[in-house]
Amino acid sequence: MRSTIKDVAKKADVSTATVSLVIHENKRISTDTRRKVFKAIKELNYHPSHSARGLVSRQTGNIGFILTDDHFLRTEPFYTRIFLGTEFEARESAYYILLTTIPSSFKEGDPLPRFVLEGNVDGIIIAGKVPADIISKLNSYKMPLTFVDYYPPFGDYSAILIDNLNGGLQAVEHLISLGHQKIAFIGGDIEHPSIRDRFLGYKTALEKKGLNFDSAKVVTTESDTSRESGYQAAKRLFQNTTDLTSIFACNDAMAIGAMQYLKTKGYRIPQDISIIGFDDVEAGLSTNPSLSTMKVPKIEMGAKIMQLMSDILKNKTKTAVKILVPVELVAREST
Repeated sequence: MRSTIKDVAKKADVSTATVSLVIHENKRISTDTRRKVFKAIKELNYHPSHSARGLVSRQTGNIGFILTDDHFLRTEPFYTRIFLGTEFEARESAYYILLTTIPSSFKEGDPLPRFVLEGNVDGIIIAGKVPADIISKLNSYKMPLTFVDYYPPFGDYSAILIDNLNGGLQAVEHLISLGHQKIAFIGGDIEHPSIRDRFLGYKTALEKKGLNFDSAKVVTTESDTSRESGYQAAKRLFQNTTDLTSIFACNDAMAIGAMQYLKTKGYRIPQDISIIGFDDVEAGLSTNPSLSTMKVPKIEMGAKIMQLMSDILKNKTKTAVKILVPVELVAREST
C-alpha cells in the first residue's frame, strides 16, 4: 500500500504541514526536523505527488527538451545520449523531462511545442543548433532557456559547450603524428558554431606544424552532417583532388559516410587513407575498421545542463554560466 504524507508525519512525529515544508526545501525548518522527516520518507518509501508539489511551489516540475527533428535520428544518436543524461539527472532532482522536436526550418509563424503553449514546463533545454525564430518566440514566455552544444548569436544564457577548437586541433595533430601532411577536412552546416570551431582547429593544427592550407582539400558545402552528407562530401573531395592521405571529418556520421565512399572506390583504410571523426558515437565501434574519433562526454553534458537548469529554477544561479567541456582522443583502427 502506498504511503501518504500523513504516514510520514506520524512516523516523524511532526505535522503534515512540516513534512510539506521539508519537501519543498523551506529554510525555516531546523536541521534535526529535516533529518527526521527525510528518514521517515526513506523508511516508508514515500514519493510526493507531483501535482500536489506543483500546487505548493507554483511550478510544474517539468523541463522541456527541444531539438530539431533531424538531430533525433536512430542513425545519428549524438543528441539522444545528451537527452539520456538530462533524464538521469532529472530523476535525482525530482523533475520530469518532456521531449519534443521541431522542424529545422522553423519560422516565426509556426506553432510552438504544446508544452509551452499549455504552460506545462518551468524551463527549456535546447540541444544543438535551432532557428533564431524559435528562440525569439520562447523568450516572450519569460522562462529560463539553457543550451547544450549550441550558443545563439544573441542573448545571455547558461550553456554547456564542447571544446571543439581544441578537439579539432588534437584530431589533426594525431594525423600529423602518424606522418600525414596531406590532410583533408569535410563538414556540413558550417555555420553551426561547433562545426566552425572544429574546422578552425583543423586550420590551426596545419599552421602550427607549418603545413600549407589547401582549399581543394576542404569540403564544407553540405547542409547537414549526416552519413549521406559524408558520402557526398567525400565524393566531392575526390573530384577536387586525390593528393591526400587522410581525412578529418567534422563528426562521426560524416566520417562513416566517407568511409563508405572510400570503400566503393577501392581505397583501403587506413593503408591508403586514414580517417578520424568527432563525437564518439557507438556506430563508430562497429565500422570496419573501427573509427578513430574525439570522444565527447555526451551523457555527462546532459546531466550538467540539467543541473544548471535546476539551479536556475531554485535561484541558486542568477547569472548565465557557460561551461566548456574537454574532449579526448580515441585512436582506433581507421588511423
